[in-house]
Amino acid sequence: MNNPLVSIIVPVYNVQNSVARCLESICAQTWKNIEIILVNDGSRDESFSVCEQFREKDPRIVLVDKSNSGVSDTRNCGMTLASGKYVQFVDSDDYIEPDFTERLVTAAETNNADLVIAPYWMVIPANSCKAGQALENLQENLGIEEKRPDDVREYGFLPEGIYDRDTFALRLMEKPASFFYSVLWNKLYRRDILVDNHLQFTSEVRWAEDLVFNLEYILYANVFVSIPKAGYHYVQNPQSICHTQINLASIVQNKLQVFRYYKDLYTKLGLYDKVQPQLYKFLTAFSENAYPAGSPQKIIMDMANHWGFGVLDASDKEKKRHAKSEA
Repeated sequence: MNNPLVSIIVPVYNVQNSVARCLESICAQTWKNIEIILVNDGSRDESFSVCEQFREKDPRIVLVDKSNSGVSDTRNCGMTLASGKYVQFVDSDDYIEPDFTERLVTAAETNNADLVIAPYWMVIPANSCKAGQALENLQENLGIEEKRPDDVREYGFLPEGIYDRDTFALRLMEKPASFFYSVLWNKLYRRDILVDNHLQFTSEVRWAEDLVFNLEYILYANVFVSIPKAGYHYVQNPQSICHTQINLASIVQNKLQVFRYYKDLYTKLGLYDKVQPQLYKFLTAFSENAYPAGSPQKIIMDMANHWGFGVLDASDKEKKRHAKSEA
């Protein structure tokens, strides 16, 4: 097997407490032929200083400092600097297993793959919720050193194997809202596909830039490989678990925006009629990291049908057929 260069792109923004752990895990990869592209997106804390310290120690690190413009533009900046055969993305508050990059590259090289995908671990810190923080404070005040362990959950929805484009796209529809398929960081991409097809991240959607990017990439990829072992630790932000409320209007708007991209992909693949029921599932489902306070499914479907997306649940379709037969 050859020894191809892997470009690992890390967007950095206000992560002074976690970026060192992230960079330590990348620098320790058993696959040594890597370039680590750190793009500081105008952090207001000490993130850039931490990155500078790592750059001084590891010549494989390329560090860019720019004004704040959002994660999509930051990743696009990183891709323009990449020179590897493969591109890997790591978020700066997460970390990876020492052999993760090597296993991704080995699968890609062995199978001439255009995309490699792996299971991942979601790490929910023990003090994520207010109750957990209160318990931790109480234990500290009482001199109790024992700390609750983090909650770690593994997610992976595609059996190990090699898949063609249509098969992969149909399997995606089994879990259309899942992080497993939508995110970047449990995957390996070919840079020539990104460059030749001018693929970039869009800021049009607020929380699904990764998914839109992946849907566009699928159109140009032919060989997909799923490996069985997780290697990425996705660390949940406590703010997203207990301290914030999901904005229903934002969910509806973004779901319908992303639906357009889904419809476009599956229409081009000639699979749209086949996956319409699963697209309904996407509109009403949440990813494995979401904790919705309510049930916005009816609102989403009402708006989807009102805006002419042509997605009705089975009961509504039956009612319409019955009404027509009586007319």
